[in-house]
Amino acid sequence: MSQAGKARDDQRARVERARQVKEKYEKELLAKANVVGVGVGLRQKGGVWGDEVAVVVMVSRKQPASQLAQADLVPRELEGVPVDVQEVGELHAHSAAED
Repeated sequence: MSQAGKARDDQRARVERARQVKEKYEKELLAKANVVGVGVGLRQKGGVWGDEVAVVVMVSRKQPASQLAQADLVPRELEGVPVDVQEVGELHAHSAAED
């Protein structure tokens, strides 16, 4: 297998592992204060997208850990999969008819 093919397979495996972990912990993460969504994506550092696959926890507004209850802290990783907290603002559902 070529180096590029191996890299693609490795990336697919990381995405699949992150999906499994996301599904396992999604309800627990959504129960935390300020969390509005959970997904799988690339980790951001300083507003720059990287190439590290992570469980992405979307929050309406990032807050310092010191302002959160212990139960509302989002872990840095789950079962070896990195967790990235990304601020997305308030989310509002709307129908296609509203577009």
